Amino acid sequence: MYTAEQYREEFVSYLESRIKPREPSNLYAPISYILGLGGKRLRPVLTLMTAEVFGADSSKALNAALAVEIFHNFSLVHDDIMDAAPLRRGQMTVHEKWDLNTGILSGDAMLILAYQLFESYDDLTFRSLAQLFSKTALEVCEGQQYDIDFASRNDVTIAEYLKMISYKTAVLVAAAMKMGAIIAGASGKSQQGIYIFGLNLGIAFQLQDDYLDVFGDPKAFGKQLGGDIIENKKTFLFLKALELATVGQKEQLQQLFVTQPQDPLHKVQMVKAIFRDSGAARRTKEEIATYTEKAFSILEVLEIAQANKDSLRAFGEQLMGREV
Repeated sequence: MYTAEQYREEFVSYLESRIKPREPSNLYAPISYILGLGGKRLRPVLTLMTAEVFGADSSKALNAALAVEIFHNFSLVHDDIMDAAPLRRGQMTVHEKWDLNTGILSGDAMLILAYQLFESYDDLTFRSLAQLFSKTALEVCEGQQYDIDFASRNDVTIAEYLKMISYKTAVLVAAAMKMGAIIAGASGKSQQGIYIFGLNLGIAFQLQDDYLDVFGDPKAFGKQLGGDIIENKKTFLFLKALELATVGQKEQLQQLFVTQPQDPLHKVQMVKAIFRDSGAARRTKEEIATYTEKAFSILEVLEIAQANKDSLRAFGEQLMGREV
């Protein structure tokens, strides 16, 4: 098996070979632009890695990996429109660089392009991939709607939040891995096992993102910390703080999350202190570890070589030890 970086290089090389200028340029140039902004390429790497874990050459999974990456970026284009976000990965968002209509239409085209990539597989594999993809795409939309709904609610529970990130983030990680298993011809039991592994890893990944947004290293993170706090996002940290905080801390936190002070950095520091002092920061790290271990426990029953189990565990440990 390759290292994660080698799979990433294999994928990026394939991506660059497939994404070429087309007409009309105002439809396709934004697609090339968003796909060229980089990112972790986590999901396609997992597709390629899983295909090899179950005995297939990773090259057979390149089209599925590309479909997953195109869909992920499609969702980002539309998320940025809904959030009125000016920047993505430090660069102008598609709707800011072009316009709103272009962002919507290019995003729609990306979804169609993702489906087309499955057509390179045999009929049975195509059917399995398309069914999984459709189910996952709809769940991602449901997760996005839950996230939107939470903005206007003051009674969001931790269970609801975990369901939201499961749909919005984790199901695509899980599906990316299951696609690799499908292409490799793994058994139904193995496909389901690797899906559950990816689901738990995806939840841990999002919780880690929540934590790093507040407590990450600013230099390593590459952007201003505390974005979720400034936007009054009801993350796991926020909900756990409400559960654990003193009455005074809880009142202060709730007040901070209904205001937009002139000095947002002061707000970030105040909320950060409550997260830390209430124990919410520590409990979040414990929750990350819990979901990571849930993922790793699945490896014990997967019918794959021990070396492949070790590779998946090492990748998960690397992912959870990241600072960005």
